[in-house]
Amino acid sequence: MDLKEIFSVSLILFSVIDIIGSIPFIILIRKREGRIYAERATAIAAALMVAFLYLGQSILNLFGLDVGSFAVAGSIVMFIIAMEMILGITLIKDDPDAKGSGSIVPIAFPLIAGAGTLTTILSLRAVYQEGDILIGIVLNLIFVYIVLRSSSWLEQKIGKSGFAVLRRVFGVILLSIAVKIFKTNVLLS
Repeated sequence: MDLKEIFSVSLILFSVIDIIGSIPFIILIRKREGRIYAERATAIAAALMVAFLYLGQSILNLFGLDVGSFAVAGSIVMFIIAMEMILGITLIKDDPDAKGSGSIVPIAFPLIAGAGTLTTILSLRAVYQEGDILIGIVLNLIFVYIVLRSSSWLEQKIGKSGFAVLRRVFGVILLSIAVKIFKTNVLLS
């Protein structure tokens, strides 16, 4: 267990999950559904993330891929997500046909544990220890739970301009991390 690595993993996942930047969307879902089930959404996101941390390698092996190649692909996805955050545009669209409980679809999946998060988790395995990644996942899920539970309060306190600033700051951080992961794994090839 390395505290510096845990901090790095936590910050990377925090940037990719972007729960702060997603608060306007969470508020919209809460208004539409009447309530957000924070416990259920967090538990399902946790199951998806942990399962992908441990089974993601087996899935890759089925397709004859290595973690380094997946890390490069993941860094490209992270780069695109960072560009969305910085520029305020949407390049990766959600599936409009995915319907269900607002706490499960779209909050647990794909908002919290979506393609970007799952790709990032597997990409992180190329650079960090599994235990450090697991702790980073747990820390992020605790924060996600707190944000889901307090979305009404946050809506009143931060405001739209505050969210816009936070989203762009975390976008730049995520962009830098994506470049680092790409550079590290391309040089190892």
